[in-house]
Amino acid sequence: MFDSIYSSTVTPSQFFLMTAVALVTGFLYSWIMSFRVRSTRRFFIVTALIPFVVAAVITFVNGNIGAGVAIGGAFSLIRFRSAQGSADEIAAILVAMGSGITFGMGYIGYGIVILIALAMLFLLLSFVPLFDHKNMAADQLLRITIPESLEYNGTFDDIFARYLKSIENAGVKTTGMGSMFRISYKVQLKNPAEEKAFIDELRTKNGNLEVALLPYTETQNQL
Repeated sequence: MFDSIYSSTVTPSQFFLMTAVALVTGFLYSWIMSFRVRSTRRFFIVTALIPFVVAAVITFVNGNIGAGVAIGGAFSLIRFRSAQGSADEIAAILVAMGSGITFGMGYIGYGIVILIALAMLFLLLSFVPLFDHKNMAADQLLRITIPESLEYNGTFDDIFARYLKSIENAGVKTTGMGSMFRISYKVQLKNPAEEKAFIDELRTKNGNLEVALLPYTETQNQL
C-alpha cells in the first residue's frame, strides 16, 4: 500500500485507481476540515478537488522538466487572481497540494495518511489551548479622523497614557479630498472594558469625527 502503484509507464487502471483514491480522500479531508475552518462552501469543494488536480498534473509531467516548469508558471498565476485567505485556509490548501504531489507519484498510501492524519491533527490542536495566552492583550488598529486644522502630534497623548498599555504609530494619510487626516496606531488597551470611554474621549478631541478600533492584522493595516 505504501509502494508506488506506478510502473515505468502509467497505465489507465493505475491512473483511475489514483483518481478514485484522491477524490474520495480529498472530499473526506475537506469535510473534516469544515468543522473547524470558517469558510465558504465553494472553498471546501475546491479544497476537495485540489489533491486530484495536483496529482494529475504530476502524473502527466512524469519527469519532463520543461513541462514541469511551464505548469509551475501557470499555477503561479493563480496567486494573482486570488484574495489572500486566512491562516486556516492557507494551511488547508497547502496540505491538499502536498498530498496531491504524493498521489501524483503513485504513493496513494502516503497521500491518504497526509490528508486524514493532518486533518485529525488540525482538529485536535484546535481544541487544545496550546497557544492561548489569556494574559496577553490583543493588538488593535486605532484609526482617528481629524480636521486638517488640528495638530495631531501630542493632541491625544494624555488620553493614550490613561487607556493604552502600548502604542505604535502606523501611519497618516489625508482623506475627504484633503480636508481631513486619518491617523492610524497599533495599540493595546490596558482594560478592554474601558473601550467605550476611550473612544468617547477621543471624539471630544477630534470634533466628533470618525474613530475606529479594529482587530489588528498586518494585511489589514492599509490606510
